[in-house]
Amino acid sequence: MKRYKNRVGLILPLIILISVGIATPAQSEVEVNGFVEGLWTGGVDDNNVTDRDYTAAETRLQLRLESYGESAEAFAKLDFVQDGFDSTSYDWEVREAYLKFRLPIGIDFKIGRQILTWGTGDLLFINDVFAKDYQSFFIGRQDQYLKAPQTALRAEWYNRFGSFAIVLIPDFEPNIIPTGDRLSFYNPLQMSIVGSDGYMPPVEPDNNFDNTEIAFRYSRSIAGFSFAGYAYRGFYKDPRGYNPVDDYIYFPRLNVYGSSLRGQIAGGIVWLEGGYYDSREDVDGDNYFVENSSIKGFVGFEKELMTDFTANLQFQVEQMVDYESYVNSQDALITSSMLPPNVPRVDEQKTMITSRLRKQVYSQTVTFSLFGFYSPSDKDSHIRFSAEYKYSDELSLMAGGNVFDGDQPSTSFGQFDLNDNVYLKVNYGF
Repeated sequence: MKRYKNRVGLILPLIILISVGIATPAQSEVEVNGFVEGLWTGGVDDNNVTDRDYTAAETRLQLRLESYGESAEAFAKLDFVQDGFDSTSYDWEVREAYLKFRLPIGIDFKIGRQILTWGTGDLLFINDVFAKDYQSFFIGRQDQYLKAPQTALRAEWYNRFGSFAIVLIPDFEPNIIPTGDRLSFYNPLQMSIVGSDGYMPPVEPDNNFDNTEIAFRYSRSIAGFSFAGYAYRGFYKDPRGYNPVDDYIYFPRLNVYGSSLRGQIAGGIVWLEGGYYDSREDVDGDNYFVENSSIKGFVGFEKELMTDFTANLQFQVEQMVDYESYVNSQDALITSSMLPPNVPRVDEQKTMITSRLRKQVYSQTVTFSLFGFYSPSDKDSHIRFSAEYKYSDELSLMAGGNVFDGDQPSTSFGQFDLNDNVYLKVNYGF
């Protein structure tokens, strides 16, 4: 799986010991549940440059263990996977393993491997700067796998002024993005769509005290609306930097400052969110090989239009800062022949429109879902669709797919144009 597997041997015994230590017959409870799931995903484009026609062939067992008493709670979520994509070997990972407790002064602590999330968007993220697993998202795994786990310390203090949360992440975890084996992608160094032979592993920040990621959130209710302010110091989660001298890609330093608002209006739910992405290694915007700073914002609205039919709509804008400096630096590199003259130029402003449609029928046993991303500026799109049949409280079947399209291979969704796929999923919960 991923590089945190080598910590399983330490985390699992720890969480078991904590669970046993908390649990006593007189004042605590233990819950065990989970699911077994089969997932088969196949590509539909014969021209793809990946090594396989299918992108997933796996059987997954997830076990969730929770032990809680009057003063603390221990939780573990373990995944055991038989992945037939490129082997028949078995693998396992710790998705979550944490201890949660509260001090008498009203401060909650959550320590260990956990899923971190905040913000207001529906599959749009500005102030949610925590790691995502986009490869799982694109091949039909459950939506829960979009959020990648991180080892962190989270503390939140509740008082009459609101709540104050701080997250410390000592071990950098990047976004999990396509590497060319399951899904092809655009390599800007080769200026083409590539498979696994075109993947360059990025260099990650050293795990030391100076590189500890710090995220902060203040939230409170204002006139019936939920308001939050955010701050983050860390790194881009995608490798947005390139060192042309030593020929490697890496994760540049990043600060993020933002806010959000969410509440009920006109019989539905509205949300707004914005943020400033401060690229600390390109403060003037004149380093072509490092992402420029940017300002991002979106607004969304959701409403139940009729019984068991819900729809939402979101609009996002992203504005590059110091765009003229970016253009001048690119032109200078083209003039000096360090870049080819046909290298793609990023637009100063990017826009994105999304919509989710969800309809349930037959006493809510069948659910149809459609989610679409469309960028008017990049002229690319991603459509996610699925139909789920809940045969019983335990057993469900789902069929769905992902469709990508774009005029240019260098855009966010255009690069995945060859990765259209369909999937079948069977899940048994217990």
